[in-house]
Amino acid sequence: MWEEKLKIYDELVNKCPRFERKGKSMIYTSANGYMFSLLNKAGEIGIRFSKEVQEEYIKAFSSSTYKSYGAVMKGYVLIPDHMLEDLDNVANYLNESYDYVMTLNPK
Repeated sequence: MWEEKLKIYDELVNKCPRFERKGKSMIYTSANGYMFSLLNKAGEIGIRFSKEVQEEYIKAFSSSTYKSYGAVMKGYVLIPDHMLEDLDNVANYLNESYDYVMTLNPK
């Protein structure tokens, strides 16, 4: 199952030419010194937003906060499996997340 999710994650990131997937065991995207998406060991995809947008999207997606290695990831929204049927749509959220981290002070 994890391998299948990795393929989906790679396909998703490939739809976003401004950044690329990083990591070998921990799979993620980052820009401006911040991670903004993650594939955890449970095969769940999380995308980072501002606190306000996170709360809005948790409701809109009927989702929850995102956990990786037992820790709640600040600003991240768990992307429900049903949304992965439309990767073009999810790519819009991933691009929005990239735009968000680019507004933060560089690390």
